Amino acid sequence: MPIVWLFLMMSVLLPLADLAIAGVKFSSAYQALRDMGQRTQYSTPDATDPNSITNWKSSLPTTVDGYTVSAKVYCGDPGTEAPCAGTTWPKYYIFSTSFTLSPMVLGSVLCSTCSVNYLQRFQ
Repeated sequence: MPIVWLFLMMSVLLPLADLAIAGVKFSSAYQALRDMGQRTQYSTPDATDPNSITNWKSSLPTTVDGYTVSAKVYCGDPGTEAPCAGTTWPKYYIFSTSFTLSPMVLGSVLCSTCSVNYLQRFQ
């Protein structure tokens, strides 16, 4: 009986715990990015003015729910980073963050430093 219990712990429960921890951290990081997107939905920068973009980025909080968040504004399709030139207009912005994992069993399958991106189009 102890051998069966040990087998179940090592082959089933520990990998499931790794996946659960990774899932919770991913959803927490993604929610932090969505919170940032919600905050900035109604206070968008003037993407034709480099000073406006710089001021907008500096006005954003650097951390949300413990995650360090970076923001970039892109123009046109496919996107080039703002400031926009000519007739292209700002199309979307991307928030990104990362988190670390230390899996017990699934170290070769799961990432150790995982990055999460959240893209939102301008309304």
